Amino acid sequence: MADATLDAKGLNCPLPILKARKALKDVNDGGTLEILATDPGAIADFQAFCRQTGNELMEHSEDDGIYRFLIKKVA
Repeated sequence: MADATLDAKGLNCPLPILKARKALKDVNDGGTLEILATDPGAIADFQAFCRQTGNELMEHSEDDGIYRFLIKKVA
C-alpha cells in the first residue's frame, strides 16, 4: 500500500511528471507514491524522472489502459 496516490489519468506529458514531483514533496523519505496515468509515454517519462531525481521506480504495470507506477522517495 502506497503512502500517497496521485490520479493523473487523462493528463498528457509533462503534467503527470510535474504533479508527481509536487506530490513527492509531501511524502516522507522512504515513503511511496502511487501514480495512475493513461498516457502511454508515462512509462519512459517516469523511468527518466527516477533516474534524474534519484528516486526509485519500484514497479510499474498496465491494466486496461491504466498505467500504475510506484515510486519510493529517496532522501
